[in-house]
Amino acid sequence: MATRAEQKLKTRRALMDAALAQLSADRGFGSLSLREVAREAGIAPTSFYRHFSELDELGLALVDEGGVALRQLMRQARKRIARDGSAISTSVDTFMEYLGNNSNLFRLMLRERTGVSKPFRTAVKAEIDHFVTELADDLGRFADEQNKPLADARLVAESMVTLVFNQGAEALDATPKERDELKAKLKTELRMILVGSQTLAQWQQGRE
Repeated sequence: MATRAEQKLKTRRALMDAALAQLSADRGFGSLSLREVAREAGIAPTSFYRHFSELDELGLALVDEGGVALRQLMRQARKRIARDGSAISTSVDTFMEYLGNNSNLFRLMLRERTGVSKPFRTAVKAEIDHFVTELADDLGRFADEQNKPLADARLVAESMVTLVFNQGAEALDATPKERDELKAKLKTELRMILVGSQTLAQWQQGRE
């Protein structure tokens, strides 16, 4: 039984990898067919249904995997931040590492974030909301530790995530030089958001 379960997980993984491998800057998930994904994974099309009820279910599993992978990387970044101290620089470097290792997962999330499929849009929004919530908690904690209050940690987190996703889209097909330039630009923009929120908080306190 254990061997059969392991084989099922292995085949499921092969199907997900097969779908990812066919995504590119010119091809989105909506253009994939069940038959070609099954063929790429080395199984019969009819065997696909032992693992997913339809191709969209496989896509939703990939969205979930993309969100989980990003959150796990950013949790690791927190440990690096605690050691090195530079929150924004470390977070941007970590995000760019994620792009380098998960480019097609990120492409999928970008496209389906505003795609025609409501289940996909809902799934991507949920992943982004999870990420925003964790970032807002981190920002609030850092603000307390440094005694630099923010006007609205949640709004700062939402602004930062929107900016990171937009710059991430540009970085996907950038050259190494262009990606370095985007990283530097992104770090500056994020610092501007953070300092702006700190300044607004001070201004609000001064009016009370």
